[in-house]
Amino acid sequence: MRAVLDIILILLQLYWWVLLIMIIMSWLISFNVINTRNQFVAAVWRVVNQLTEPVLNPIRRFMPNLSGLDLSPLIAFLLLFFIQSIIGYYIYPAVVRAGI
Repeated sequence: MRAVLDIILILLQLYWWVLLIMIIMSWLISFNVINTRNQFVAAVWRVVNQLTEPVLNPIRRFMPNLSGLDLSPLIAFLLLFFIQSIIGYYIYPAVVRAGI
């Protein structure tokens, strides 16, 4: 069971990095530092969007319109931190004590 929790924590950490890459790439694309006409940039952007949009779209539905300011990645970061904290503080110690 500990191995499953470790894998979940690793996947959550990887998703944290994917969200960070999406934020940085969106800023760089917005300020024309990188160009989506480049095939590599377009491919990375497409993959990052496909990984993040299923999580960010439901958050955006509940967020108020802030004139183009997208705070959904911040909410996603907070949710990831909350899930990691619950696993680290409550579930993982219970599994270790139980010897599962």
